[in-house]
Amino acid sequence: MSDVLIAFILGVVEGLAEFLPISSTGHLILVGHLLGFEGERAKTFEIVIQLGAILAISILYRKRLVSLFNIKPILEKEKKFNAIHIILGVFPAIIVGLVLHDVIKDYLFRPNTVVIGLVAGAFLMIFAEKKKAEPVSYSLDELTYRQAFTIGLFQCLAVYPGFSRAGSTISGGLLAKASYKTASEFSFLIALPVMIGATGLDLFKSWHYLSVSDIPMFVVGFLTSFVVAMIAVVTFLKWLEKLGLVPFAYYRIVLAIVFTLFVLL
Repeated sequence: MSDVLIAFILGVVEGLAEFLPISSTGHLILVGHLLGFEGERAKTFEIVIQLGAILAISILYRKRLVSLFNIKPILEKEKKFNAIHIILGVFPAIIVGLVLHDVIKDYLFRPNTVVIGLVAGAFLMIFAEKKKAEPVSYSLDELTYRQAFTIGLFQCLAVYPGFSRAGSTISGGLLAKASYKTASEFSFLIALPVMIGATGLDLFKSWHYLSVSDIPMFVVGFLTSFVVAMIAVVTFLKWLEKLGLVPFAYYRIVLAIVFTLFVLL
């Protein structure tokens, strides 16, 4: 299979899975294993195509991101979404990620560990659906600092490949009494600084694996991820309001079982 075709396939996988509660990292590891695309070059490629998904969210939520630079709501103590919400949402995961980064990369980025993460994350999503209460925050501007920090704590679970950042944070949002839309949008926004930091650190450590001959492959993967992520995010928000998290949880469990039976065993 050509490198460009592999790049397109993995770009689609990244774009679809990055902001859905199914684990993009887990899917990239599993699909990469099936395609025989593994090793340091593959890991560097995965970092680059994540930047495409990051760009998609940055464009879709550009107005909300720009508003974070306005400190007036903070100074005047307005009940409005602001930069403090983002800080509280990303701080726990940044600390955990920095402490465990090398351990995670060296020992957890494997198909068998991803399968465990897929199942564990699925059970969390089902639990959140069963235990969720009537929301008190129906928009980002109604989100409290306490809710933001609670969701940030749940994001720490996503350092385990296969657990899913979106699955963890949306589950945390539901348990913290945020609506589906609020939990999802906050999940998207706090993913940006964490992803930018993680991809920046990974690129710094992996840049020597890149070569000029890789440019076509990386460009195709990046652009594919960007376009698919733009479509996936808008579609997902509509699905989530109607379906909830449970169908995505069942999908994760089925995927883990099928992959274990037909690939790992």
